[in-house]
Amino acid sequence: MALSRRGGRTRFTLLLLVLTSITVITLDFRGSGGGLIGAVRDGAADALSPVRSAAATVLSPVRDAFAGLTSYGDLEDENAELRARIAELEGRLGRDEGAERELAEALALLDARFTGDLPKVAARVVSAPISNFEQTIELDKGSDSGIAVDMPVVTGAGLVGRVASVSGTRSTVRLITDAESSVGVRLARSGEVAVAEGEGPTRLMSLSFVDPSADVSVLELVVTSGLDNSVFPPGVPVGRVASVSAPPGQLQQDVEVRPAADLTRLSLVQVVQTEPR
Repeated sequence: MALSRRGGRTRFTLLLLVLTSITVITLDFRGSGGGLIGAVRDGAADALSPVRSAAATVLSPVRDAFAGLTSYGDLEDENAELRARIAELEGRLGRDEGAERELAEALALLDARFTGDLPKVAARVVSAPISNFEQTIELDKGSDSGIAVDMPVVTGAGLVGRVASVSGTRSTVRLITDAESSVGVRLARSGEVAVAEGEGPTRLMSLSFVDPSADVSVLELVVTSGLDNSVFPPGVPVGRVASVSAPPGQLQQDVEVRPAADLTRLSLVQVVQTEPR
């Protein structure tokens, strides 16, 4: 009888946390992110962390191998830890489903050169986008690990997005494909400067302000420009030109870009600790 009452209380507590989370997310989506609502939102995010972490563990056991990746104080320590985790994953290839893809991501992060010596925090993706309306992911690290709003997020392939909100132990990242996302970019071959804008999860990104006379070619690399006090450091791959056309009479070319990073299968990322604007 005692066990039954204890189980009932546990289910009630879990239901209360879930309902609280839904309420706070709804308020936040409507723009009520400051003051009391902001405090409640951050508290709810931290309170629900164990539940989300448990679910992530059940769904993807291999991701637990990266739990210690965010404890380094400098680049050398981070690289040493990445190498240790890579060695561990190599030993698990024959036993754990998904280890091969996780290993490839870790190797790519270790080999990434486009962020230079900027300090970074490695983190696991614990929540993927839940709808087609807002393209965000959630990371298992937050302000307690030195992550702040507007910090860029990358994989070994290129730019993922920027941090939109943080709590002590969680971060929400707005993907570059989100309809509200924009990134100052430069076309690597032609040198043309433009703005890459998200068009939603099922569409390619678009470039604005590309001069109609510019020599833009398909597969041309698009990187962050780093201009105008951008939160993104220069030279981070954003994607490659997928299509280009210059309709007569228009003041700019129609250019579409395919993201460099696979945003549909993210598991391990790095948050670049740039200075706030």
